[in-house]
Amino acid sequence: MKHVSILIPKGDASLVNIEGTHQILTQVNSFLEAQALPPAFHIQLVGLSPETHQKRGLFTIKPEVLVEQVKKTDLIFVPALFGDPLAAAELNRAFIPWIVQQHARGAEVACYCVGTFFLAQTGLLDGKTCATHWSRAADFKAMFPHIPLVDDKIMTADDGVYTSGGAYSYLNLLLYLVERHTGRDMAIRIAKTFMIDIDKHSQSPFIIFEGQKTHDDRQIKKAQTYIEENYAERITVEDIASLFALGRRSLERRFKKATSNTVSEYIQRVKIEAAKKDLESGQFSVLEVMYKVGYSDGKAFRRAFRKITGLTPMAYRQRYSEAFTLS
Repeated sequence: MKHVSILIPKGDASLVNIEGTHQILTQVNSFLEAQALPPAFHIQLVGLSPETHQKRGLFTIKPEVLVEQVKKTDLIFVPALFGDPLAAAELNRAFIPWIVQQHARGAEVACYCVGTFFLAQTGLLDGKTCATHWSRAADFKAMFPHIPLVDDKIMTADDGVYTSGGAYSYLNLLLYLVERHTGRDMAIRIAKTFMIDIDKHSQSPFIIFEGQKTHDDRQIKKAQTYIEENYAERITVEDIASLFALGRRSLERRFKKATSNTVSEYIQRVKIEAAKKDLESGQFSVLEVMYKVGYSDGKAFRRAFRKITGLTPMAYRQRYSEAFTLS
């Protein structure tokens, strides 16, 4: 039987991550009990104090044990921690040496959503790929440039350390771990019971591209604005370099540093984001949308759209268009 430690951090953590993990692992045990089989998990809520207040005191969680009482565990769950990552880490610093020690002793560590900002500060993500919520990908890359982030993935698994993408994608990581420890049949049963889409691998369809404008390079911000206002036109890197009196190499270097995209990538992502909005409206055909955002080659449009969203334009329209939703 695996000892499971669900961490109860101080500050503002995801109650959904905590309760959902506890509920699903408890249900696994219930299914096994119904088959006269031993439980797979001994589940404990592990905290830093006897009571932890969440959501500005609206909720109170009483951990079953304090972290110093847990001498050995097999699987640690780190929920999403909201707010300033450095402040959250400082508030929960007492967890860090314990997590590192337990991992060194063989424990697996599963981290949800923006909890990766906290886990990164333990050093356990160094040299490992990880995921986080797509909306915080640029922040993560800026704060931890040495950690390979795969911002389009639902989850990652690397040397006993697991991470998940945004929000409810934690359920896909949890299903993966249920399958890993209790088998495919149990994972499918849990997926059906809780109506979870099993084997989902990408969060690309959910990404909303808003550009990276938290940098201080004014000329690059102007170049971004120009692209966003003229995406339907044929824009080249040379056009932008000339418009803003920059050498091409200088433009490319500064643009990549500021936005984490090349100029060409940025142009393409702005076009595809505009296409997504038009497809969501249900007012235009795929062909009309293609022309509206400045593509003339259907094959090139579909290839670019799929590369960024993981879906074809038609599949995206069917999934998100108002025309295809129930009234």
